Amino acid sequence: MKKNEGTIDRALRVLAGLVLIGLAATERIGPWGYIGVVPLLTGAIGMCPLYSILGINTCPLARR
Repeated sequence: MKKNEGTIDRALRVLAGLVLIGLAATERIGPWGYIGVVPLLTGAIGMCPLYSILGINTCPLARR
C-alpha cells in the first residue's frame, strides 16, 4: 500500500476521528459518531482507499 495522504491531511483526519469518537463516547451525539474510527485509522496508516480509487494524492513524497 502506497501512502497517499500528506502530513496535514493525516493530522486533520486523526483529530476529526478523535473528536467524533469522543463525542459519541460522552453521548453528545448518537452512536453514529463511532464512524470516527474510519478517519482515525486512515490518518494513522497514511493511506485512504477512497483516495486511491479517485486518484487523489496529497503526499508530497509520493510525487517524486
